[in-house]
Amino acid sequence: MPERPPASFDEIRALVRELPGPDLEAASAAAAREAQLTKPAGALGRLEELAAWLATWQGRHPPRIDHPRTCVFAGNHGVAARGVSAYPSSVTAQMVKNFIAGGAAVNQLCKIADADLRVYEMSLDRPTRDFTEDAALDEEDCAIATAYGMMAVEPGIDLLCLGEMGIANTTPAAAICLALFGGEAKDWVGPGTGVTGDVLARKTAVVRAGVDKHRANLSDPLEVLARLGGYEFAAIGGAILAARLARAPVVLDGFACTAAAAILFAIDRHALDHCIVAHVSAEPGHRRLLERLGKRALFDFGMRLGEASGATLAIPLLKAAAACHSGMATFAAAGVIGKVD
Repeated sequence: MPERPPASFDEIRALVRELPGPDLEAASAAAAREAQLTKPAGALGRLEELAAWLATWQGRHPPRIDHPRTCVFAGNHGVAARGVSAYPSSVTAQMVKNFIAGGAAVNQLCKIADADLRVYEMSLDRPTRDFTEDAALDEEDCAIATAYGMMAVEPGIDLLCLGEMGIANTTPAAAICLALFGGEAKDWVGPGTGVTGDVLARKTAVVRAGVDKHRANLSDPLEVLARLGGYEFAAIGGAILAARLARAPVVLDGFACTAAAAILFAIDRHALDHCIVAHVSAEPGHRRLLERLGKRALFDFGMRLGEASGATLAIPLLKAAAACHSGMATFAAAGVIGKVD
């Protein structure tokens, strides 16, 4: 990661307070056009909602998706040494090389979606600390990682799809959810890369131990991020904030990505209004997390790969929503009789 000046949580809090709201003029224009299109009202279901959402958060009407970007943030976790994953931490760097070589699932999905793929290595040679023993990150490293994530949002991007890669990162994801929303560790812990039996029990115990270790400091969501999260979690949060400022709607991937976003939700219930969730992960805690966030995923395909695969798969669906909204004829233009009152 590039060197940056010292950063702090106060800067992040100030940024959240300055987030722009929805563009109501664009939203009104979308609603007015939707009412005139050659179809019964509501006949396209969620496609209509998605078109309106795109217009509202792009701040323009009609909405369009010309320059979508998929970002994958990769980080390593000290807690992996506890044996909570089916794979060693070295796989994170190996998978990053696979992304760069074009051999991963997300590469193929970006091709069919005509999306720009960017992969960000987050200090892979310097994993976070084991959160059962110490805070995963200190405040400055966490804030710098957030700022680094903001750099992924460049001018011209009109849709941002976010995901992550990091062996063992469903463990900090579960810990973040437990810290933010309560319950029992077993409510949030799932198989991740496919662990079962004793390994799954160990993973659950690690999540419980981590939250218990830091419980006195978990009233602040940013402390939850630093103590239990990781570099890629912080970077995802930064990308979400920068996208809001840049009027780029955001598509979130699965469990770990949504857990990262949940930090912002815990700070401000409206911080994720410009975000949708692509899919319901097969990781069981994700469905519970979506309920807490009030989000309804676009599809449920039993996916749990990560690497922004689900978020990228949503791009063609969003393009279809924008195309129908923008390209369909109105009743007047087509010479079709509208609904009789």
